[in-house]
Amino acid sequence: MELTEFISPQLIKLELQSSKKVDAIKELIDLLDRAGYVTDADAFLKSVLEREKVGSTGIGKGIAIPHSRTATVREVVVAIGRAPAGIEFDALDNKSVQLIFLIAAPVESGGLYLKALARLSRLLRYQEFRNELMAAKTVEEVIKIISAEEK
Repeated sequence: MELTEFISPQLIKLELQSSKKVDAIKELIDLLDRAGYVTDADAFLKSVLEREKVGSTGIGKGIAIPHSRTATVREVVVAIGRAPAGIEFDALDNKSVQLIFLIAAPVESGGLYLKALARLSRLLRYQEFRNELMAAKTVEEVIKIISAEEK
């Protein structure tokens, strides 16, 4: 399993317009909705926000990985958003977030969903990888960077 199996160009936004956590999540859900991956964007948003209440998915080092498994998602996918100016995300290190990876998965995808989450978390530990993602000029370049890091 490679992360790039769950990422496509239409699910990447290089410049999020939002400056707030919930709005940024909505922006990424909108990408999923327009691409046909969710059957009910509002229900999926509610599910993601319920997960955020358990504990912030702002894991530190400028990264957030909001995620949820729900019946309103057709298959495991990852939407990516960048916010160069940073978004307050209640992160564990109390710093703003520049990279947001929204993982959406159907309820029955437990194993695959957890593998995607673990894989992403491992890759994002590396500062150089995060820097490359922030410096990427195109969505295709983002995908190439992730693919190269997985090899």
